[in-house]
This record gives sequence, C-alpha cells and structure tokens, in this order.
Amino acid sequence: MRDLVHIFEFEELLQEAYNDLVRKGKEEGRRALGYTCYFMPEVLLDLPGCFSVHLRAPRSGSPDLATYYMTNRTCMYGRCLLERALEGGFNFLDAQMATETCTVTCRFQEHLQLMDIIQNPDFFCEFTDVPFKKNENSIDHYEKQLQAHVLDKLAEHFGIDTSDAALLQAIKEHNELCALIREIGSYRKLEQPTITGTEFSMIQLVTQVCPKDMIMDQLRDIAEDLKTREPDDKPAYRCKAVLVGSEEDDPYFIQLIEECGILVVADRHCYGSIPGREEIVVKEGERPRRANARHYLETSMCPRFMEQHTMRERKQFLADVAKEYGADGIINCQMKFCEYWSYERTINTLILPRDYGIPVCSIEKEYVNNAIGQLRTRFQAFAESIEYKKLQTK
Repeated sequence: MRDLVHIFEFEELLQEAYNDLVRKGKEEGRRALGYTCYFMPEVLLDLPGCFSVHLRAPRSGSPDLATYYMTNRTCMYGRCLLERALEGGFNFLDAQMATETCTVTCRFQEHLQLMDIIQNPDFFCEFTDVPFKKNENSIDHYEKQLQAHVLDKLAEHFGIDTSDAALLQAIKEHNELCALIREIGSYRKLEQPTITGTEFSMIQLVTQVCPKDMIMDQLRDIAEDLKTREPDDKPAYRCKAVLVGSEEDDPYFIQLIEECGILVVADRHCYGSIPGREEIVVKEGERPRRANARHYLETSMCPRFMEQHTMRERKQFLADVAKEYGADGIINCQMKFCEYWSYERTINTLILPRDYGIPVCSIEKEYVNNAIGQLRTRFQAFAESIEYKKLQTK
C-alpha cells in the first residue's frame, strides 16, 4: 500500500517523551500533566491551560539505576519510567496525576513524589484511589476522588478552570478525537484492511502523548486519505490477530508481529483504543465529573476487577472483538512480573480456545524487546498453526 499521510511525522513524535508538540505546548504556557493508567481520565487533564501525557520511555536500555531502587523482580515498564525520570527525561512535567492501581507504577510514582527527581519547581504528584468494583458506590467514591485529587489540585496549583462548562467542552473535544480514531480504526475491520496495526499504533499513541488540538488536522487528513487507500493486490499477511495485554507502547513490537505474517487488527491493551476511544456520554441531569467517573469505570477491561462476572465479561468482550474485526486468533502479551496480567494471560490462554474456539499465542515479555529472535519464532509458529487449522477446516 502507498504510504499513509503524516505517518512518518507521527513516528518521529514517538521517538522522545519530550517531543516537538509537547515542547510547543509548554512554550505556549500550558501545563504538562503525566499519567500512567486508563483510570486517570485524560479528558480531565486536557482542560484549557493543560494537556495530558501518557508516560512512555521510548528507546530504553537497561534500567540499572531504577533496578537499584525497585529491584529486578518488578515490571520493567515501571523501572524504565523511573530510569527515564532519573535521566531527566520527564523534567518537562508540571505534575504526575497518579492512580492507586498497578503496584509497580505506584512505586514509580511514589519515587517521583519522595525523591525530588523532577527538576521543575512547580511539580507535584497526586494519588487517586480507584475502586475494585463497578457499582454505584464505586462510582460515588471514584467521582469524589477525581474531584479531590485531580480537579481541586489543578485549580489550586495552576488556576485551571474546572467548572462544569469547562468539563463539558473538554468532553466534547475528547469525543471529536475519539470519533476520528474510531473512523480510522474501522478500516481494520475490512476483509482486506487498508491500515496496518503498526500504523494504527503510531496514530493512537500520538493521541496519548501530544496536545490533542495540535494533531486534529492530521487525524482528519488520515481519515480522508484512508477513504481512497487501496489494499495490496496480494496481502502481505497470513492471518489476523487481536493484540491483548498490559502496557504496549512500542509500535515496533507490533511491526515485528506483522513481519511474521500476522496483521494486528485490534488493540486491547493499556495504550490501545479498545477500550479507550469510546464516546463519553453525559446523561440528562448528570454532572460531567460524574459522567467521567461512570464512563471510565464501566468501560474498563482491566484485570484488577476480579469478580467472576467481570472476568467472564472480559472473555466475552475479547471474543466479540475478534469476531467484529475478523481476527483468526489472539496474541496475549504480559509484561514480566505484571501481577494482574499474569493471572489474566493464564486464564485467557485456557478459556478462549476452550469456550470460544479462538487460538491464543501467550507471550511473557520485557518492556525492552531484547528477545526478538525468540519472539519471531513464536509468532511465525502461531501463524503457521492458524494456517494449518484453516486447511483442516477446509
């Protein structure tokens, strides 16, 4: 297929956390607000006068200093973030809006709070408690936490307008971006998709790490370009798969999967769009802060929710996504030492083939992809197994 408009520009933006658009946002006097989890609603961090940055540590090496503080028995994602902070790579942050969710990212953020790592006199780190259940009491608690630890703190420290009117406008702009991402992602559902998983990953990641208003025109151009983009005469893939798992912010990992003949057609992981790019609906008579709390709790597919019915709902959700996107299988990746996803990956590997007939490739990996040869062998074998299954079916 011909090159997708703006894709090389987006790829360049992903090479550094402090990229050109983040730098431009800072030069305009806006506050850069970091976060690490879906449960920190990015729409609240995109109010006028500030912008959200989903933290990444691109091009990481060995996190030796961070390992000294966090040990080598913790998820490398958290260690690489701390290593990047110790290197000075996050000094552009004005605040880290933390959540009490993933254990290792909590430890990373506690180090930011206690060690005076970020060299910015205005910097502060604030923690929000997130419930473990999805019910009205949980929404009440979550709403109060977001008010006390996000909205009130932004108003107190930076004078940000956190009124209902400002929140409604932020939700409107957020929904406009989500609509564009869903439109772009819809081309992955075609029998012969006209966008690769690598390209979509770059587009989705850029929407998470840059001021959103600075990329809206490019997203509209991409959506328009895809209307006339034609697939290759002969597909370059052997099968399609949904990528499932924890933190996956490296588009080159997805490129590796696709080089092995597996087209990644859907992204259900912590940096993905499913969930993540759904419209936030404000019900009649509902305050926008309540709508945000309800939306992020109800749409989350995080394995920290461990009630039986929610666990079963997640399996059904994956099966539905695989069917909707025409996937032949699921690649379930877990960051090594990730507590929640180690359980979820094990359960998915057993339940999805048994109850839904969906093949699963189960991978445990590090944040830094050093085992490329082994991964390539696993993905190639998975593609071959799916091809063999198709031949048996015929």
